[in-house]
Amino acid sequence: MLRLRAICPFSWRMFQFRPFSFEPLISQMTKSTDEEQIFDLIEKNKAILTEEQVGCAFSMLWQFQRQKISLLKNVEYIREHPQFLTLQDLATTKMEFMNDTTLVNVLYITQQFGIKAHDPLIEALVTEAWRRLERFDISVLSKFSSCLVDQHLYFSPLMGEIADIVNRNLESIQDLRSLSVLMVNISSLISQRFQEQLVNKTELLFDTIDPSQVNTARRIVQFLRNIKYSYYPLLERCNQVFLSNMNHLDLDFISKILSLYHSLQFYNFQFFLMAKKRLTEMIPLFDHPANFVKLLVALGPLAGPQEKDRLKSTILLMSEELTSQQALAVMEAMEEMESRNSHLIKKIASILCKHLDNYKPVELLRITQTLIFLHFQSKDFFVKLRELLISYLKVSVVPSEIALLVCALSMLPSPHLDEARISQIEAVLPQCDLSDLNDFATSVLRCIQYDHTYLDSTPGKQLKLLQKLDYHGRQRLQKCNDLNLLWKEVKSLKGDWFAHSLLEETVVTLQRLMDEINYMNIAGIASFISRSNYLSTSLLDRIASVVVQQIEKIHPFAILGVILPFCALNYDPPQRDEFFGTCIQHLNSHLSKLDPIMLVFLGSSLATIEYFPENLLKAIFNIKFLAKLDSQLELLCSSLNMKVQFRLMELNRAVCLECPEYQIPWFHERFCQQYNKDTGSMNGAQQQIYKMLAEVLGGINFVKASVLTPYYYTIGKCLVGYYLLSENQTRSSCCGSVVTNLTSIH
Repeated sequence: MLRLRAICPFSWRMFQFRPFSFEPLISQMTKSTDEEQIFDLIEKNKAILTEEQVGCAFSMLWQFQRQKISLLKNVEYIREHPQFLTLQDLATTKMEFMNDTTLVNVLYITQQFGIKAHDPLIEALVTEAWRRLERFDISVLSKFSSCLVDQHLYFSPLMGEIADIVNRNLESIQDLRSLSVLMVNISSLISQRFQEQLVNKTELLFDTIDPSQVNTARRIVQFLRNIKYSYYPLLERCNQVFLSNMNHLDLDFISKILSLYHSLQFYNFQFFLMAKKRLTEMIPLFDHPANFVKLLVALGPLAGPQEKDRLKSTILLMSEELTSQQALAVMEAMEEMESRNSHLIKKIASILCKHLDNYKPVELLRITQTLIFLHFQSKDFFVKLRELLISYLKVSVVPSEIALLVCALSMLPSPHLDEARISQIEAVLPQCDLSDLNDFATSVLRCIQYDHTYLDSTPGKQLKLLQKLDYHGRQRLQKCNDLNLLWKEVKSLKGDWFAHSLLEETVVTLQRLMDEINYMNIAGIASFISRSNYLSTSLLDRIASVVVQQIEKIHPFAILGVILPFCALNYDPPQRDEFFGTCIQHLNSHLSKLDPIMLVFLGSSLATIEYFPENLLKAIFNIKFLAKLDSQLELLCSSLNMKVQFRLMELNRAVCLECPEYQIPWFHERFCQQYNKDTGSMNGAQQQIYKMLAEVLGGINFVKASVLTPYYYTIGKCLVGYYLLSENQTRSSCCGSVVTNLTSIH
């Protein structure tokens, strides 16, 4: 009897709030057709709702939102509904009894309904989840990390604990979908070693996902973008998932992938071609500015002339409805499209001007760069822009922000730095990385070049500022002891200041750290050497050695970048044949996978050092390859399109002359005729040389400009009937040195 009395109170405590019809109430919720039915159930049963039923109510409300059915209420209506407030109160009192999945799901849904992070319910849910953190399974942990990201807690101790849990349990994780969510969310906190472990784990698990899981593949690409690692094997596998599901991808998804690929400098033309086709089909579907702007940004750079005209004419009709951010996106898309539609440019610029006070400093820089590129001219606009930039600059204390503001100012007409701005720059120099220093130096050089007000000592102070920039740049290089950290700072550096002041010191630093060159960073280092055009035999020898030793770890996509400095600088490493042979052999089994444009540049580069691999040349010079190349050329801007065609012509010419045994025909006759027609006119210097030679040799009948040989080699100046001048030895000897110095063969 005593035992029974002891059991009864316990049973009453556990089950007093559970209704007799526990299952039917859950069933009623899941069968509801709109939010009002859920709210009605909450109102009638709020005194007896269990934690499971509370969780179910939240889930159903969010499901209605996601379905976007006709009876859908907007988020604000749901959030302010009395029964939703009741549901929040119930969640607060019952969260302790919720299971892990329900707890985190309620947190996620309340945030989706716009409940602020400082709301007592959100704070209580996060605290309770933190208390249980170690016992969460991988799917719950991934969803909780997304909740923290929604609160912008990327660098919080709590996110750090999540990263640590993932690190400790990485070997046992088998769910790539959940892992990919975690990878993106913790990417700001993890070490390079942990990054590599996650990449390796992703490769191992990739085949376990369903080919239709495009979101998992997208998150993997996003993770690679976040850690700034263009890891080709994973990018290729993710790209294959996107290609196989292209017909089901929407505008938002395609736009996101194009943006990620651009950041990673991963150019897969098959994806671009299919994306172009899919996006072109969407043009008639969007008549709202928000969606159409997104379509313009994604499709514009890929579109052909007719599609571009349709896009521009439609956006012009919508221009009055554009927001500040949409106007900025349109202007940047026009830059990508190389548009010269002055009417549209002026229209969008007027919208930018109207919202100019609302833009952040980095957006003002983007506006400045875009308008200068598009040759936009408006004194009033630039005066307002300059005043706004200076106002931001006066209160800014962050070196990178000061650098971009100064950069924007220097791009405006008649740039000038006063003493106050020079002092402000000098004050932050010790905190600057090489990128900031380069931005400052480039800006100062622009001001010196265009500043014609020599009434004060500002030009002298600008020169002193350049000297200080040189000093801090050298100091930063000399103190650097990590190649990967150095590479992050120097990979995007360019311009006169870097070339004249820091290039040699940078090469010395690279030589000091060259033992750290490996298969992961070799393509980047080689690309830097090509871009800087600086011959360092020790660095190139090290690159050649790493290639020979670690070729199996180097992706075929990286081979062009690795070979390029040897070709551009005409340098043969000690193991020349082994080095180039290893590279080509590694490529042979992947020739069909490489984009035609990459193969053209590869073949052209090798031809400059008289290296003509037969397999590569036969892969390039066939009808199927050239047809594929033509389709890809349509996606390129005009300048790059011409560059690729010219490289193909040079390769075709070199093969015909050097390797007649391959029996590759010369098929660039018409291209060369048109090219010479477009570029055949002489510039001022060439005209002066032409006149001088004519005077020395006795008239224009003895000189001919731009003479074409077979295969269209161009001889800058040719002496016609030169042997007829033998009777006038004085004249011949007089012009001999002129011919030697001034005749050029291109």
